[in-house]
Amino acid sequence: MRLQRGAVVLVQLDPTRGHEQRGTRPCVVVSDTDVTEDQRFPLLAVVPISSTAGEGALYPPLDPGRSGLRRASFALVDQIRSIDKRRVTGVFGRLTAGELAKVDEGLALFLGLGDR
Repeated sequence: MRLQRGAVVLVQLDPTRGHEQRGTRPCVVVSDTDVTEDQRFPLLAVVPISSTAGEGALYPPLDPGRSGLRRASFALVDQIRSIDKRRVTGVFGRLTAGELAKVDEGLALFLGLGDR
């Protein structure tokens, strides 16, 4: 399974603790594609997706359609996590370039990268 950056995948997130997103839910792959394809690295960085609206740069909106999502959703950038590739149970589609750019803006803000 080729998991490119920006792919929307179904992930089994349990077990979790505290306020972490739980259950089986769609996530967007934010790892670099070259790294994820290297078999020496069994982990992916993903951002969970929710249909519950969030406000601000850490919760960019995602449209149904090309992404494979059935309804308007939001990336939960503040929930970024590394997962084993074996947690991925399916691939829905891909974010648009604009949607991935908004996720990247949220990641830069959340992780303190670059100029804000």
